[in-house]
Amino acid sequence: MASPLFRKKSITTILKDAEAGLGDGEHNALNKVLGVRDLTFFGIAAVIGAGIFTSIGKACYDGGPGVIYLYIFTAVACGFAAMCYAEFASTVPVSGSAYTYSYVAFGEIFAWIIGWDLLMEYAIGNIAVAISWSAYFTNLMDKFHLHIVDWLTMDYSTAHSGFNDAKDLLAQGQTLQTMDPVIASKYMAWTQAPQLFGLHLIMDLPALLIVVLITWVVFVGIRESRTLSNVLVGIKLVVIFLVIVLGGYYMDKANWTPFTPHGIGGVMKGVSAVFFAYIGFDAISTTAEECKDAQRDLPKGMIYSLIICTILYVLLALVLTGMIKYSSLNVGDPLALVFDARGLKWIAAIIAVSAVVATASVLLVFQMGQPRIWMSMSRDGLLPKIFSRIHPKYKTPSFSTILTGFVVAIPALFLNLDVVIALTSIGTLFAFVLVCGGVIVLQQQPTRAESKFRVPYVSSRYLLPLLLIIIAALTWKFNKNSVKEFFQNKTLIESTSLYQRLGATDSTLLKTKIAVMDKAGFNQYNGNLKMYLDSVYSTQYRPMIRKTGLPDNVIYDLGSDSFIPNMPQWLFLVVLIIISYFAIKRNYSLIPVLGLLSCFYLMAQESHTNWWRFIIWLIIGLTIYFLYSRKNSKLAQ
Repeated sequence: MASPLFRKKSITTILKDAEAGLGDGEHNALNKVLGVRDLTFFGIAAVIGAGIFTSIGKACYDGGPGVIYLYIFTAVACGFAAMCYAEFASTVPVSGSAYTYSYVAFGEIFAWIIGWDLLMEYAIGNIAVAISWSAYFTNLMDKFHLHIVDWLTMDYSTAHSGFNDAKDLLAQGQTLQTMDPVIASKYMAWTQAPQLFGLHLIMDLPALLIVVLITWVVFVGIRESRTLSNVLVGIKLVVIFLVIVLGGYYMDKANWTPFTPHGIGGVMKGVSAVFFAYIGFDAISTTAEECKDAQRDLPKGMIYSLIICTILYVLLALVLTGMIKYSSLNVGDPLALVFDARGLKWIAAIIAVSAVVATASVLLVFQMGQPRIWMSMSRDGLLPKIFSRIHPKYKTPSFSTILTGFVVAIPALFLNLDVVIALTSIGTLFAFVLVCGGVIVLQQQPTRAESKFRVPYVSSRYLLPLLLIIIAALTWKFNKNSVKEFFQNKTLIESTSLYQRLGATDSTLLKTKIAVMDKAGFNQYNGNLKMYLDSVYSTQYRPMIRKTGLPDNVIYDLGSDSFIPNMPQWLFLVVLIIISYFAIKRNYSLIPVLGLLSCFYLMAQESHTNWWRFIIWLIIGLTIYFLYSRKNSKLAQ
């Protein structure tokens, strides 16, 4: 290679190293015990977790019943990626997952980047899962009147912000008994926490304890992990089936009108939450060396689990939005809420138990994935040799498993959930983009490696331009004004933010216009402009506000205020043009091309602040690579 940064590892060498247990001084091999059913259950365990009990409510609130389009689109994007993962898993059946696949396709620097990036998916993702589990467990204990003191159930920043919110409410005359119980618990956590040198000692102890327990299970063996996973998945599938069947009986189709109350923008708001629900199906590829027949079983396990989970998510979204108006679903426990509204409080108790079970199963799969990534990186010399040490009795990556426990457990004591979820989603999408790109590279190789599963070849030369023309036409037809504004570098502000910008003259003009264009809706709020703007559907607000005659600097973000938040979309546009050009010119296979573009599109829907966090994370990783990994790589020797 022209540069050592792009030196690649051959598939033959990778398989030989894995067979010999390279990097483990005792040459201990991992136990091969997993079949198709076990892998499918691992996939379901990873995907059906916190997303189905909490984030589905926020996604339904933002997108209305039409959020099913986002679940389906995300599933299709993940499906393209899953087929690419399946080909790699069948070609290179070792524990490295996307890290090893990138080593084969792109070279060492990309392998390191994706290995570092996967730390965001597995370890950092598990911090979010542990925090979610703690919330479910705490609520469950409260239902049984076993209250855990508040300062041991949340992070410092959450308690502090809740304390400030509660102070404002108390100043307005509310009491702890009348305010939102969640805010009240944060206030109590801050005021009751012990102090050390003036610092409030606030931590999420249940999150720490569940990580310790799951890490122990993963450490003692793959058989024990498989058994626990299968039991947990069985329980949550029974509960979800109960919710769908019983909820279907109480549905009212009138709640599905309007189907997309906030348009495509509202549907796409849920990208982080919805994609976070899907991440993890790829984690089963890290168990390749523990499969009875990885080349045959891994592709089946990935695809089966993705299909099952998509069907369950779509059915649940339809049931939830059919049982109760979507606007009521922005709560932490939407499943319990809809049944409480029907007087079926006993269901809420079952859901509370199943939420604890479901989240624990996600934690289990992710805690298995991260040590095996580190093990593969260590075999290649990119991490110290101790990372690939395999326990002589339990046949698991011993040091890496214990270290993963520490990496997840300690931050779970103190970190905030929202930032962690956003980071995990963008990191996983990046991995999917590289895997799809890797299959394109693999397919261009003249001596392509043997594989029991291959992504079906469909020509891009004619179908891709046709698809792009159809998508562009539909986008223009249904979203013409937004497209024009994007290229004019101006962004229409949300209805809930407009009120703060209005001067007296603008406010009077807006009231006059709304009274004409939506007289019934305006009268519903007795002419209160703020209440109207806070509640109007985006699909109604956007075309109406453009016709009011208000100045552009009032209703739009302009200049850098518009361009900077839209930078991810501009980047996607550049990538779309480049990839489409080469795909058409060189006649790439359509499926990996669509997988790459759809996953990158989902990345582009993440906020620009989340992109900056992601870039900083990669810079930290590259610093470690150039200081240690580059010179210690086995390929360098």
